[in-house]
Amino acid sequence: MSAELTVPSLAELRLRRSVKWRTFPDDVLPLFVAEMDYELAPPVAEVLHTAVSRGDLGYSAPGPELGKAFAAFAGRQWGWDPDPAQVSAVTDVGVGVVEVLRLLVRPGDPVVISPPVYPPFFDWVPEAGGRVVEVPLAGTRLDLAGLEAAFAVHPAAYLLCNPQNPVGRVHTADELAELVRLSRLYGVPIVSDEIHAPLALPGARVTPLLTVPGAAEVALAVVSASKAFNLAGLKCAALVTASPRMAQLVERLAAEVFERTGHLGVLASIAAFTEGDAWLAALIGTLAARREQLGSLLAEQLPALRWTPPEATYLAWLDASALGRDAQPRDRYLAEARVALEPGTRFGAAGSGHVRLNFATSPEILAEAVSRMATVPG
Repeated sequence: MSAELTVPSLAELRLRRSVKWRTFPDDVLPLFVAEMDYELAPPVAEVLHTAVSRGDLGYSAPGPELGKAFAAFAGRQWGWDPDPAQVSAVTDVGVGVVEVLRLLVRPGDPVVISPPVYPPFFDWVPEAGGRVVEVPLAGTRLDLAGLEAAFAVHPAAYLLCNPQNPVGRVHTADELAELVRLSRLYGVPIVSDEIHAPLALPGARVTPLLTVPGAAEVALAVVSASKAFNLAGLKCAALVTASPRMAQLVERLAAEVFERTGHLGVLASIAAFTEGDAWLAALIGTLAARREQLGSLLAEQLPALRWTPPEATYLAWLDASALGRDAQPRDRYLAEARVALEPGTRFGAAGSGHVRLNFATSPEILAEAVSRMATVPG
C-alpha cells in the first residue's frame, strides 16, 4: 500500500492564496470548498516549474496530446477506450456544461437535475437559458421513477453528477443503464459531470456514463484532472463524446470555448493523466484513511450526526439536524466552533439540516475540526 500523502503545516497552508485560505480569518479551520491540502503530484509540479522557468506562459495551443493522455488514463482507470479525437479541451467543467446546454436549450426549457447536488448546477441551467426541474435523490440514489416522470414531458436535457457530489454516491452500472434507457426512450440528452470520477475510494468502482451500452448516442461527459489533482485554478477540462451525433454537437460550439483553456492547465492535465497514477493511488489510500478517521471521530465525539461514508470524493455529507432548526448548522459551527463547512442548503432544499465537510487534509487538522465541532451543543 502506498504511503499516505503529507500535508504542509497549518502555517504554511495559510500562505496559500486560493479561496479556501482567503475566505475566513486565521482562527477558522476551512473545510468547506473542494480544495485539497496535499502537495502537488511531482509530475505536475515538474511540468509547471519547467514552463515557468522557460517563460512558457502563453496561449494554449490546440493539439492531440490531451485527448491521447486522457484516453490512456481512462483505459487504465476504468477499462474505457474513448477516441482521443473526441476529447475536446474547454476552460473548465462549468464552461463546458453551460456551453453545451446553450446548444440544447431554448429560453425557458426545463433541464432536470437531482439534488442534493453541486451548487453551480442551479446556476448553470439559467445561465444557459433553461429552467431547473428538480428530481431529488431517493436517499443517495437516483430516483429513476421520478426521472421517468420528468423525462416524459421531454425536458431539454438531464444534468448528471457522476459520482454524486455532495453525497459521495457512485451510481451503479445498472442504475446508469436504466437512466440511458429512459434518455433514449424520451429523447432527453444527458450531460454527465464526471470531475470526481478518478476519486472512487476502496470498495467502489465508477462507471463512466459513456461506457454504458447505448449512452454514446444520447450523452456526453465533461471530465477534468482538476479535482483529483487539485488543479482548479489552471482552467482545463474536456468534453468527451463517443458518437458522430454528439461529436457534431460539440463541433457547433464557438471556437472561443476551446481557445480560452489555460495553457498551464493543459500541460498539468497531460502530466497528471500520463504520469500521475502512483500519486493518485497514494491519494486514494490517504483519503480512505481520512474517511475511516472521520467515522471514528464522529462516533466518539458527535454521535448525534448521521452520515453515510462516501464511496467517492473527499467530501462528507453530514446530517446535523440534531442541532435544531433555530439556525443553519453551518452557521453554528462557524460562529461557535470556528470551523467552516459548506451549508447543506447550497445543494438544494434537500440539504436542509446538513453540512458538507472536506476531509482532504491532515489527520491533525481533521481531528481538531471535529473536536471543535463537538463543543457546539445540540
